[in-house]
Amino acid sequence: MTQANVRKITKISILVALAGILHAVEAVIPVPYVIPGAKLGLANVVALFAVVTQGLGQSLLISFLRTLIGSLISGTFLNVGYYLSVSGAIVSTLAMYAANRLSRGRLSVVGISVAGAFAHNTAQLVTASLILRQAGVFFYLPYLLFFAIPTGIFVGFLAGRIISFAEKFPKLGR
Repeated sequence: MTQANVRKITKISILVALAGILHAVEAVIPVPYVIPGAKLGLANVVALFAVVTQGLGQSLLISFLRTLIGSLISGTFLNVGYYLSVSGAIVSTLAMYAANRLSRGRLSVVGISVAGAFAHNTAQLVTASLILRQAGVFFYLPYLLFFAIPTGIFVGFLAGRIISFAEKFPKLGR
């Protein structure tokens, strides 16, 4: 194994661990949820960082491993929550990557994050409708998208700060 491969695996492992920690921290934060299921999405800070600094393959791997490990720890592996989490994480990572690439720098990290938040919520409702065989869950979409705006801004702001910091240390980036 080359030093470059070891460095890549180490970066992925650290980012998965950080996302897992943020996921666990978010689970214990007492947030008064107006809309059931609406969350800050702190682990998405890591996904967005990976999208901007690592590329698509590594970003998808980080998002998938984070949801897999989180579900194993929380005891939700292969239940409805697991499928909602995986679909949201994968689709939002793809959406953030596409927004980042297609905008060619014209879209801020916050804008990319909001696109990811919208995609995350939409993917979760599509998954829920397929599992439940019920299209009525889409009634919930406007409410989730309304909350996706402030949470996407918050996640994008945090990720932007981390990306700016990482740019000062080239070994933290690509």
